[in-house]
Amino acid sequence: MVREMTSKSFLKEIDFTKSELEGLIDSALQFKDLKKNRIPHKYLDGLNIALIFEKTSTRTRSAFTVAGQDLGMNVTYLGAGDIQLGKKESVIDTAKVLGSMFDGIEYRGFKQSDVEDLATYSGVPVWNGLTDTWHPTQMVADFMTMKEHFGSLEGLKLAYVGDGRNNMANSLLVTGAILGVDVAIIAPASLQPEDEIVALAHSHNNSANLTITDDIEAVAGANVLYTDVWVSMGEEVDFKERIDLLLPYQINAALVEKTGNPDVTVMHCLPAFHDLNTQIGQEIYDKYGLAELEITDEVFQKYSSTIFQEAENRMHSIKAIMYQSLNPL
Repeated sequence: MVREMTSKSFLKEIDFTKSELEGLIDSALQFKDLKKNRIPHKYLDGLNIALIFEKTSTRTRSAFTVAGQDLGMNVTYLGAGDIQLGKKESVIDTAKVLGSMFDGIEYRGFKQSDVEDLATYSGVPVWNGLTDTWHPTQMVADFMTMKEHFGSLEGLKLAYVGDGRNNMANSLLVTGAILGVDVAIIAPASLQPEDEIVALAHSHNNSANLTITDDIEAVAGANVLYTDVWVSMGEEVDFKERIDLLLPYQINAALVEKTGNPDVTVMHCLPAFHDLNTQIGQEIYDKYGLAELEITDEVFQKYSSTIFQEAENRMHSIKAIMYQSLNPL
C-alpha cells in the first residue's frame, strides 16, 4: 500500500522526503477506493492505539477513530480531563506508560515538544494530530485532495490567505516546498510566517516557487485558494483588531476573480465561519456585525464539494499514515 519509509512516527513534514509524502498520498487514495467499494482491510487487526486530545476536535478525532477501526485496531480516546499529561505526570513518564500498553499514539495539543517527547520515550509510533506549530496529517489529506481534483500536483499553485503565522500556513508552505508545489502565503506583515519556518521551507524546497507577501494580488494564477480561521484554538488576541486586520484577506467572489483562473478551487480545513449557524458565529455577529469572516457563504457553498471532500480525506490519509507506521515491513 505504501513505499518503505525511514520514520515510523509522523511528527512534522520535514521528517519525510518528497517520495515518501507522495507514497502516503497514493496509499491514501488506495484506501479510499477500498472504503468506497466496501472491501474489508483489517490489516492491523488486534493492535491498540491511544488518541490523546488536549484540544477539541471533530475531523481529527473522527478520522483517527474510524481509520483505526477500519484497520481492525482497538481505539482508546484520552481527553484533556482523562489523563495527567504534564499536570501530575510528566510527558516523558506518560509516554513510557502508554508505550508499554499501546502500539501507537496520536497526540493533538499545544506544544510540538510534547509530541516529540512522546515519540522519543514511548517506543511506539506517534502521530501529530495538530500542534501549535505543525499540522502534518492535514497535509496528506490536503495534497491528496488537490491530486484528486487536478489529476496531478505538478505545476499547481496554492495561495493561502489570512493568518499566515499559524500551523496551517506553516505546514502548507513547507509541504508545498517538499512536493514542488508553488505556495504563496498572503497575509498582513505582522501575521506572516516566522523566519525559521521560511528558512525550513527553502532548505527543503524541490523547485517550488515560494512567496511571502501582504499583496492580495499575489493570488493571480492560483489553482487553489486556501484559508483557515483567523484565531487559532488557545490563542489570546484582541479579536476586533484581528478582524480589522484580516478582512481585506477574506475569500470572497472578488478575490476568487482575482486569480484569473476559471478552474480555481477553494479549500478550508474547517471549521469555517461563513454563516450564523453556530453559537460562536452568532456571538461574533452580535458583537461585531459580521455574518462571515475568513470566507463568505457564497464562496463556501460554491466550493463546498471540494471542502467536504478534503474533510473526508482526513480519514483515508490518516489510515495510510497509521498503516505505514504499524504494518510489518
